Amino acid sequence: MSATKNNFKKILTTVALIVVLNLAGHFVFKRFDLTADKRYTLSQTSLNIVKEVKEPLYVDVFLEGEFPGEFKKLQTETQQLLEEFKAENPNIIFQFVNPLEEEDEKEATMQSFIERGLTPVNVTVNDKGQQTQEVVFPWAVATCANRSVKVPLLKNMMGASTAEKVVSSVQHLEYAFANAINTVAKAKQKKVVIMNGNGELPDRYIADFIRSVKDNYYIGPFTLDSVAKSPNETLKYLKKYDLAIIAKPTETFTDEEKQVLDQFIINGGKTLWLVDQVNMEMDSLYNETGSNLAFPRDLNLNDMFFKYGVRMRPDLIFDLQNTPIALATGEQGSATQYTQYPWFFSPMIYPTTNNPIVSNLDGIKFEFASPIEPLKNDIKKTILLQSSKYSKLMGTPSEVNLKMVTARPEPKDFVNQGNFPVAVLLEGKFRSMYENRVLPFKDDTFKNKGKSNKMVVISDGDVIKNQLDKNGQPLELGYDKWTNNLYANKEFLMNCVNYLLDDNGLINIRSKEVDLPILDKQKVYDNYTHSQVITVAVPIVILLLFGVVFTLLRKRKYSK
Repeated sequence: MSATKNNFKKILTTVALIVVLNLAGHFVFKRFDLTADKRYTLSQTSLNIVKEVKEPLYVDVFLEGEFPGEFKKLQTETQQLLEEFKAENPNIIFQFVNPLEEEDEKEATMQSFIERGLTPVNVTVNDKGQQTQEVVFPWAVATCANRSVKVPLLKNMMGASTAEKVVSSVQHLEYAFANAINTVAKAKQKKVVIMNGNGELPDRYIADFIRSVKDNYYIGPFTLDSVAKSPNETLKYLKKYDLAIIAKPTETFTDEEKQVLDQFIINGGKTLWLVDQVNMEMDSLYNETGSNLAFPRDLNLNDMFFKYGVRMRPDLIFDLQNTPIALATGEQGSATQYTQYPWFFSPMIYPTTNNPIVSNLDGIKFEFASPIEPLKNDIKKTILLQSSKYSKLMGTPSEVNLKMVTARPEPKDFVNQGNFPVAVLLEGKFRSMYENRVLPFKDDTFKNKGKSNKMVVISDGDVIKNQLDKNGQPLELGYDKWTNNLYANKEFLMNCVNYLLDDNGLINIRSKEVDLPILDKQKVYDNYTHSQVITVAVPIVILLLFGVVFTLLRKRKYSK
């Protein structure tokens, strides 16, 4: 009786403990991340963004269907990340959708997705040597109220395998979704201005960049022409903006215009400079001789940059690591034949630092870039991008000729050269270029030294330039219609904008490193039979042996 009573007490204690734990779990939430790289631990910035979502936010993920193991991995990582978001805020609701599930509507659906900018990816599914082609849409769409934004799940990486792309993409997932949630759940606040009046790129050549910026910020044009008549009013109006983008100016800046820009910076205005120090355009080479003269371009900005801590030299970078150009090489019927050649004046820049602006980026296309020389002062300088070690400088004025594509320089020609900076981040308290100087115009609000600020200087205006299709419509920034390559120019520039305007540290999430193991397909194929024997046959044999031994022992025991 005593033993029964003790057992009953144990049962009651166990039930009570389970009830208490369940009640505690209902009020106290805690998840444990046991991975070495803490991939399922959200950054504090992401947590802050997620917690601010006050109404339902829907995420439709189009990674559903039959596709290779790499995409299954991307699907799993995406789902686990969204589950972390949902666990922090139940207002985040997600679902995985197969957009091509209905065979009858497959073509119409694909066309609809493409028109929305959700481009598909053709992947090869290997099954024991048999290959089939499948279409995958590695995209998600986040929607809150009447705002929606696209979320790319697969990063474009030229020359990389699908497995390498997936690894890179997984590292980018938290930033991609946190940025999307921040975009649709939070009203626009910061204002960006595109500077005009000094021969900058026309809107049609920066249309895709403008379109991308509009997702997160207010953006509009601003001309410096009014400086000549009312400089103080112009400066007062410009101070209302948070970031000024100067995209490939070709005309000289007056001293009054420079004072306006200088005081905009001193008063906390961020700037993104894309400046050509050498006058040379690719289109100018398409003539009878295939050549043109490259010569220094005087924008009257040298003293301004010198004061801030950098100097752009009027030289051209000649780089063995470059992007190709397509040249017509003959006729075949009525169609012109194009052949791709290396173009040494178009460096392919791969980031070598872990700065969040360039971390985990693919190659970026430059064209007729010049070297930037950091100078010593109190401003912190971070080299974001630089040419390869196999690069050298060509002084100007010099002739540039399309025949240079046939040149075959040797690596030994680049000894003790190379690694020329082409994009530099400057951070600190800038001092006015007009400090202790006579002002071009009277300004009662003039300041000699500003508060903490930052700017990015890029020595190539074409980095921001998109091409046009045959109908004159802008193509995606970074896409080269002649070689069909897509470079990371847009992602790089958007990272620059986000970093310059980022107050909550969102861009720093891009530096997160995730160690993602990928299955070695070739090893699986080579050991397919061996693996089947171990995973299928061996357990069955063990089970049979256990059954036989158990039966024999049972017979032996009870036969006595």
